[in-house]
Amino acid sequence: MNHLANSTSPYLLQHASNPVNWYPWGPESLQKAKDENKLLLVSIGYSACHWCHVMEHESFEDEKVAAVMNEYFVCIKVDREERPDVDQVYMSAIQLMSGRGGWPLNCFCLPDQRPIYGGTYFRKNDWTSLLFNLADFYKNKPEEAEEYAVRLTEGIKQYESVDFVKEQPAYTKDDLELIVNNWKKYLDKTEGGLGTAPKFPMPNNWQCLMRYAHLAKDENVAGAVKLTLHKMAFGGIYDHIGGGFARYAVDGIWHVPHFEKMLYDNAQLISLYAEAYTWNPDPLYQKVVDEIISFSLQELTSPEHGFYSALDADSEGKEGKFYIFTKDEITEILGKDAELFCIYYHITEDGNWEEEQSNVLFRKENDADLAKKLGLPVDEFISKIETARQKVFEARSHRVRPGLDNKILASWNGLMLKGLCDAHRAFNEPAYLETALKNARFILDNLVNWEGRLSRIASPRPSPKERETVKVLSFGEDLGEAKKGATIAFLDDYANITDAFIALYEVTFDEQWLMQAKKLTDQAFAHYYNEETGIFFYTADDDEQLIARKSEIMDGVTPASNSVMARNLNKLGLLFDNEQYHAIADQLLKNIVPHLAKYPSAYSNWIMLLQEKVFGTYEIAVTGENCESMRMEMEKNYIPNKIILGGKKGSLPLLQDKFGAATQIFICKDKTCGLPAGNIADALKQIKNV
Repeated sequence: MNHLANSTSPYLLQHASNPVNWYPWGPESLQKAKDENKLLLVSIGYSACHWCHVMEHESFEDEKVAAVMNEYFVCIKVDREERPDVDQVYMSAIQLMSGRGGWPLNCFCLPDQRPIYGGTYFRKNDWTSLLFNLADFYKNKPEEAEEYAVRLTEGIKQYESVDFVKEQPAYTKDDLELIVNNWKKYLDKTEGGLGTAPKFPMPNNWQCLMRYAHLAKDENVAGAVKLTLHKMAFGGIYDHIGGGFARYAVDGIWHVPHFEKMLYDNAQLISLYAEAYTWNPDPLYQKVVDEIISFSLQELTSPEHGFYSALDADSEGKEGKFYIFTKDEITEILGKDAELFCIYYHITEDGNWEEEQSNVLFRKENDADLAKKLGLPVDEFISKIETARQKVFEARSHRVRPGLDNKILASWNGLMLKGLCDAHRAFNEPAYLETALKNARFILDNLVNWEGRLSRIASPRPSPKERETVKVLSFGEDLGEAKKGATIAFLDDYANITDAFIALYEVTFDEQWLMQAKKLTDQAFAHYYNEETGIFFYTADDDEQLIARKSEIMDGVTPASNSVMARNLNKLGLLFDNEQYHAIADQLLKNIVPHLAKYPSAYSNWIMLLQEKVFGTYEIAVTGENCESMRMEMEKNYIPNKIILGGKKGSLPLLQDKFGAATQIFICKDKTCGLPAGNIADALKQIKNV
């Protein structure tokens, strides 16, 4: 066993028995490189990464390759989900060198951590040649290596940075139209999604476009969103047997997935399909939401109600083996009902993907059309398919399961908590809210420390003896050191949990969640905000300092932490009537607006904030004895540019003087409230675009 043997990360533990003398990122390995004057190899991945497994099998498990690595390099393994700050720095380096990135990420650095070369996946022979070449280069041309390091490090510091903008521009609908018109060029009008292969779900993109379509009354964009949501839900990227989406499709038609399932994707897709149902009440959207939540509860939920990170793509050393079926296997499971099931999910004798006779399940026709074509009543047809699906689900459950990454990450739990709140908002399902509240309490108990600061990863609960130790230490001087290891967290942890707590307040009217959101926001401002640039750093001021202190600006498969913070501050500024929050949110947006039209899909969350500035935000206060039922009725109407608050009592500024004997709705905007309404219809008359 190498130095990873005592790690808690499932990804690092996967490499603990490699012949490579791996170290985790930390003082010991970094000092060793300096002491021995060796290049660092920083190898970054995550447990569900298929090509990480391939490179491990080909190279890192090979004794001869490992001997070269151990001779010439200090080799460090990093779980990108535990240390996204390290990943961010070296991903920037790889993208600067090659114009592309991905995982596994392998970056070679000087002993002081500055990179000189890197790439992603390497075949074994190429990898071995590279190792010898770089070792020779560093030995014989150290001055050139230094020059590379200087240039790359400067590039990393400048990469994804923005200028401070002083002037406040006037935002208009024309600005949004220009941005979306540029975006439209990349929409696939046949298969949905963006561009060609591979295709990622990108939930935040489609939420942004859905809101724009509604607010700007753009039917073309509305059609693109509906097409994408339909194609994804029918495609092989969706697990039709067990629920949940894979990380992406390797083709342009959503057919063949990269089979790993990530919490962050599925959490956001709950939010997307739930909001889409309120906008366009398609039963398919409700079915998808319910099945993702069921999958998450069965596969990704800890006994304490935290959510695990991911399921692997591979089982029994083979990608997708858990999910694919031959027609013979289906026939064995279903007998005489197999043919109907095979028609429904396009299962053939020859198979429909790269492995002979194997099938990825996908749909093409809607139930009514296919039932009519087959001469069956729709209800009977759906019942037969559902009965067969349950039998296939049961048979599949006896297979060797994909590996589980059981890390519980603050950021991704925030996304899932928000998804559950959005699902309850759309469907008024008590079980969704119950699950959300259990997860919120888990977050407070396991991810928020004694100072009110977050930990990135939920640690095991301390034993009674350990709790007693902490209790004693709390009266001494060393508590800060004792707790320091548990307090490392990043801006996305604060941003996403704050966003989730705001959402939880909006579906419960319980102000404790809003107060928690405010506390976390104030912690983020104290430790992450850079007043000189008007942007939040990704790392805290008292965390380990890497070769560059970066900021996360561009939205990707998850929204950038700065864009989430900006939207949080905008909401909290309204809820607490806090001008400082508004000022920070406005500065963040000012800095980013010049970039939006150039690459809209990389700024979708920022564009949603811009929409709120252009169309305004309705503050909907529901007060009185029947506030909860009135809130649920109001939520049936699609009003994307709103916050909702209220209760039978409340301390928020906007709620003052709004409690009376009757249940009332107040529609406020731009610091002005309309007359109270006693019913939904009268309230809606005060809102445009409903």
